[in-house]
Amino acid sequence: QVQLVESGGGLVQPGGSLRLSCAASGSIFSINSMGWYRRAPGKQRELVATITSDGSTDYADSVKGRFTISRDNAKNTVYLRLNSLKPEDTAVYYCNAKTIVKHYFDNYWGQGTQVTVSS
Repeated sequence: QVQLVESGGGLVQPGGSLRLSCAASGSIFSINSMGWYRRAPGKQRELVATITSDGSTDYADSVKGRFTISRDNAKNTVYLRLNSLKPEDTAVYYCNAKTIVKHYFDNYWGQGTQVTVSS
């Protein structure tokens, strides 16, 4: 069992920045990778960025070069730095954790945090 708590969303002007945080608790030893997804109005949820337990990262093309995913193992927290924000980045951002315990894979989700980019 893993619990994820997101924070850091808000309203920002185009070109601005935000930092999202996701704190994990519970069976954190079982987490294989973590990531951020987002769901924009009228669209399906899409992958934004992921980071594995060994530090490998991956980004959606739409955010590459603007967003940065990182982790702090001591705090059991993953971050997403959102720079050069555009109106199309407006979405609910969800933290995700993928776990594996004795060949059983599972997914956990945070409650989501709203990011609104508007002038």
